[in-house]
Formats: sequence, C-alpha cells, structure tokens
Amino acid sequence: MNDTFWPFPTRPVQGGQAALLASISMKTNTDIERLGYRPQAPYQLDLEVFSIADLRQRGKEQVRMTHRYEFHTLVCVTQGTCTQVVDFKSIACEPGSLLVLRAGQAHNYGQGEDWDGWNVLFRPEFALPVSTASHDLKLEPDLKSLPEHMVLSSPDLQRVTGLVQQMREDTLIDAPHEDVHALLRHQLYALLTRLSILQGGRQAKEAPVSRALQRFKRFQQLVDERFAQWHQVGDYADPLGFTEKSLARAVAASTGTTAKAFIAARIVLEAKRLLVHTDLAVATIGDRLGFDEPTNFSKFFKREAACTPAEFRQSQRKTG
Repeated sequence: MNDTFWPFPTRPVQGGQAALLASISMKTNTDIERLGYRPQAPYQLDLEVFSIADLRQRGKEQVRMTHRYEFHTLVCVTQGTCTQVVDFKSIACEPGSLLVLRAGQAHNYGQGEDWDGWNVLFRPEFALPVSTASHDLKLEPDLKSLPEHMVLSSPDLQRVTGLVQQMREDTLIDAPHEDVHALLRHQLYALLTRLSILQGGRQAKEAPVSRALQRFKRFQQLVDERFAQWHQVGDYADPLGFTEKSLARAVAASTGTTAKAFIAARIVLEAKRLLVHTDLAVATIGDRLGFDEPTNFSKFFKREAACTPAEFRQSQRKTG
C-alpha cells in the first residue's frame, strides 16, 4: 500500500499543515479512493478551514480528481463560477453557492480554476453534542435537513463567510487544545444552525412539512443504510411501520417517482461509484450490491442506466 497525502494548509504561520490521507493500492483498486481526516502534526483539531486557492496551490492535480470523503465538507463559492460534480451530478455554482457534502459522497471540484471560495471540513463525530444535560437547547445540528446545494443571498453570503473566516482565524489561536476545540465546535454549531434556519425559512414559505414528507425522509434514510441488502419496497415498509401503499404515496408526493424506482436509483448510484472509482470486477460489484447472479446485476443496470456496467465504466474513464 502506498500512502498519498493531499495537503490542506491550516497553520501557514507556524509551518504546520493538515493532510487528508488516502491509502491507494498500487496493483488493484478495490474500493473508491477514500480520503480520511488525518491531519499532520502539530495540527490536532477535528475541523479545518482553508480557501480553494490554497487548496489548488498545494493540491495541484489531485484537486481535479474525484474523491470519496470520510468526513463532512462545506464548499462555499465566493468568486467566479464553476461546475462541481457530486455523485455524477453536475452542479453549476456561482457566488453564494454552498455545497453540503456528507461523508460517503463522491465529489469533484471540476476543471475550472477561475473561481475561489472556502472549504470547511470536519469529522462526523465533531458535529455531535458534547453534552445533553440541558433540555432547553438544541445541541445537535441537523445536517441531514440541509440540501446538497444552497444558494445564499448576498447578505447571507457575507454573514456565512464572516463566520467561516473567524473560524479560520481561531484555528491559529495559541491556547490549550481543548479550549480551541470547544470554541470551534460552538462556531460550527452556529454556522450549521444559521444554514438550517435559512433553509427552514425557505421551506416555510414553500409549504409546511407534510406527514408524507416525514415518511419519505425516514424511508430515504433507511434506503441509504440498507440498499445493498433490501431491494423490494416491502423490505422497507414493515420496519418503518407503513403499508406499501402509504409508503408509495409518500415517495410519490415527495419525489414524483415510485418507491421502487427510488430504491433502484440508489443501487445504481453505488454501482456507478464502484464502476468508475474501483477496479472491481462487474460480478464482484453485483455481489456487493445484493445480486445473486452477475447476469441479474447486468440486466438491472442496463435497464436503469441504458448501458451495460462495462460500457458505463469505459465511457466514464474516457471522459475522466
């Protein structure tokens, strides 16, 4: 195994810099290249803030590659325009665009370089509450309530970038590690809470959260957890306490598609990730995704993606 470091500058004044460690096999890549949060000494914090310009200067060609993160990342565009790719979906971004990338997603910053912004990355556990002693405070930010792509107004962008810049400055404070950690944790809560309030305000203007949407959210979470084992709508309806008909209505009302199609789309997404970012055999990928026979997986993929797994892999690697 060869350890490749992708440097992210955090303490340029003191000479330290954090790194995201990706372990890559030199022979066969059997999983999507995962970037774990492992900062180099002396940086010991569970949160980092850095500009896209700094990342581009130090990351070089690695910035152009697609990676699957094992940490959460906020990407806020402040200047210029770009097209970023999240799980094979292109997202056009301009000043005010904010991407909320969750652990496990595949992300590419795109090929353009005429833009800048901020990255905030943090371990998933860093967003958990330190204490639940008080019942009067909401101590855990709801990251799942945030959409993948938000567009902030100019005043909101100013406020958000102000918070981010303050966090960046505070990573440089010469103080006990525990105190800086606590400060950054509270600042992260403030940032995520502000984003949740902004999103909640937009949802309130659009429509109140319906019972159908609540059901769909529970279904969506369970699909993310079980899609490789459970392929039928009935597999999800029983654990959720819904009938298949009520679940189907909730999914249709929330997404405009069927529950079966939603499950299939999630399986296809993981298949695409594995086909493009690993060297696993098609049969092995099918087995990972719960198909008993390679032919069944190939038929399923061709029906959903309009090409065979091998054709998809070949076409994506040519364009990539």
